[in-house]
Amino acid sequence: MLHRQKPAELIVITQPTHAWIAGCLARAWGNEEFGSFAPTQEVCLGAEQHDIGWLLWENSPTLNPNTGYPHSFRELPTQVHIDIWSGAKQLALPFGRYVALLVSLHGTGIFERFTHWQQSPESAQIVQEFLKHEYAFQEKLKTSLENDPHYAQYATPEVIKRDRSLIAIWDWLSLALCHGLRSEQQFNQVPTASGDTTLTLTPANDHATEVKVAPWPFAQSEVTLVYEGRILREKFTDEKVMQAALADAECIAISTTLCPK
Repeated sequence: MLHRQKPAELIVITQPTHAWIAGCLARAWGNEEFGSFAPTQEVCLGAEQHDIGWLLWENSPTLNPNTGYPHSFRELPTQVHIDIWSGAKQLALPFGRYVALLVSLHGTGIFERFTHWQQSPESAQIVQEFLKHEYAFQEKLKTSLENDPHYAQYATPEVIKRDRSLIAIWDWLSLALCHGLRSEQQFNQVPTASGDTTLTLTPANDHATEVKVAPWPFAQSEVTLVYEGRILREKFTDEKVMQAALADAECIAISTTLCPK
């Protein structure tokens, strides 16, 4: 769950909604400078479903007693994250092997990049066991895809690396947009047709309803994203009360338009 703080209220956005925005970015992505990606539909679906493991948790979000709000995804303990990501690959597999591979790679990539779990022996053991099982799953899928006449061309290390990097970038961009971009932000190592670059996103107004992007990575002259959040106007001390209030909370449609800078 993502938190978008307003002066008198909190807008909460689910992980699957954030992932859907990543999928929308994927479907709009690509031009002469930034190139394309393949297999196109599978990569777009992988971006859209990269947080599929959060579905069950989002149905019964837990209360953070320190804030009085549902936990944001950054506030949950390591074991909860591992439980979520351990189940993601099986939820993704019905969509196909390539989608499941990308979802699994995204999960392991998170723990490879953010290594605070190494500071605790207990967390380190949990994460290392998770990585061991995920790596084995990934190798099994890669072998299967390499031996498939259709997917062999997409199962090379170079193609998989590019697709994986793009999903990480779309995830990063979506997080920034869903949280409500308040100041200029840069995103490094964005794959292009010939290498990589740095994207700069600049909010054009205080409400982040329009965001300027440079260099421009999309095929169309502007991209409009519309997604939903739920409004919480009070804090809670009881988890069941919070869950009930969240289920009945007012919904709001949020619109963000991306334009070339």
